[in-house]
Amino acid sequence: MQHIKQIHAQALRSGADQTDLLLDLLLAVPNLSYARRLLYSFPYLPSTFLCNKLLRAYSNSPASFHLCFSLFSSMHRRRPPPNLHSFTFVISSCASSSCPRSGRAIHALVFKSGFPLDSFVCTSLLHMYSKASLLPSARQLFDEMPHRDVAVWNSMISGYARSGDLENARELFEEMPVRNVISWTSIISGYSQSERYEEAIEVFWRMWEMGETMPNEVTLTSILPACANLGAMELGEKIEEFAREKGLVGNMFVGSALVEMYAKCGDVDRARLVFEQVGLRKNICCWNSMIMGFAVHGKWHESLQLFHKMKVEGIKPDDITLTGVLTACTHGGLVKEGKLFFNSMEKEFSISPKLQHYGCMIDLLGRAGLLKEAHQLIQRMPMEPDAVIWGALLGACSFHGNIEFAEIAANFLFQLEPWNPGIHVILANIYASLGRWDHVVGVRKFMKGRQQKKAAGYSLVELDGRMNKFLVEDKSHPRTREIYTLLNEIYNLMRLIDSDSDIILQV
Repeated sequence: MQHIKQIHAQALRSGADQTDLLLDLLLAVPNLSYARRLLYSFPYLPSTFLCNKLLRAYSNSPASFHLCFSLFSSMHRRRPPPNLHSFTFVISSCASSSCPRSGRAIHALVFKSGFPLDSFVCTSLLHMYSKASLLPSARQLFDEMPHRDVAVWNSMISGYARSGDLENARELFEEMPVRNVISWTSIISGYSQSERYEEAIEVFWRMWEMGETMPNEVTLTSILPACANLGAMELGEKIEEFAREKGLVGNMFVGSALVEMYAKCGDVDRARLVFEQVGLRKNICCWNSMIMGFAVHGKWHESLQLFHKMKVEGIKPDDITLTGVLTACTHGGLVKEGKLFFNSMEKEFSISPKLQHYGCMIDLLGRAGLLKEAHQLIQRMPMEPDAVIWGALLGACSFHGNIEFAEIAANFLFQLEPWNPGIHVILANIYASLGRWDHVVGVRKFMKGRQQKKAAGYSLVELDGRMNKFLVEDKSHPRTREIYTLLNEIYNLMRLIDSDSDIILQV
């Protein structure tokens, strides 16, 4: 800054116009307040070109929206007049700061000023409307545009996907004359974030096989959570191979997603290998995925070791980290250690326990048979316990055959999830384990009267990276005949082996 001030002072003494150079230097620092004072030091604002430089800098900072709008208003009231770039920057600022009301006013001003709507202005307007969930306005603008480039299509699709309207997003996606990597990534990310993982994988495979556009790091970061949640490790391995070829494994977002995928699929050794390869670029998500991966697969010792290493390296834990630590204590049966971690959260880490942390503690105490203590902890919670909390207590009661707290938990669950037949099934099983058959009959009659049936379970089997869903006696699969033929062959072979075993035993 001292060097910039010297140049400014020399320009003032010599009368030379160094505004362009000074503005570039100030925006590179950046020092927006000095840049603003520089422009407003003139009796009139300098050129539109210079004003646009500051508008652009303001548009990249949501906190600078009012300054951006003020500068644009000054340009509109007096010289220099705004041009299409000026409108684009101020609309972008409205979008990033969630000010759709001001954005609507700018949209009207574009028409009033007689400027043609180019793709940059339209894309900014669509982004602003969609981010503010004003999708009808965005769609009206989209439909009225005479010419729509890929960026405009992508902006509209992203808006629908972001709001969860994946039907309209997919419809537009299929209508696109030309798609790029952003188009594919938007629809894949929309499905993945809405937990429609099978459809995310289906679109990804289509993108992969068409080969017109190669996935980038954002695409991989979007599809890997779908692989993780469906257990599609074969596809995840193909994605890792591709990421290695493109040098993307070192990307902290791709690396973190790979760690999470392998950890959730049960291959914690592969997860640890990728975790180490990410190196110093590891972010908090990467640490959390590895800590949780160890925890849920019974490697509680490794999980806690990694947590201590994380602290030694100066990485500040967040609430998800503590959830992983408490989960490790739960799977290790470490009641004392779990209590210490839970009670030190606020004091040591400045993290107030949330529902998920209470859920871990209820699970920990319940597994240890401390059902009364678990119930007392629920009663002391500063927030209303949800279905997960009461479900953890009910599950523990099922394991230990405790009907007293099971009935308490079930009564709350009936209010929170009256549509869930699983609660009645668990309660009936507890009654049955204690020989209280009259209560079992009562629960069954209640379910029958409410016409409640337990949802049919299904299996997902991955073959060549594709997910195949199977229900009981399901015949909807396109290769049903081959599948049942093979199952019959296996069944006959098993019968043959059994009969041979009987003969050997008789001999």
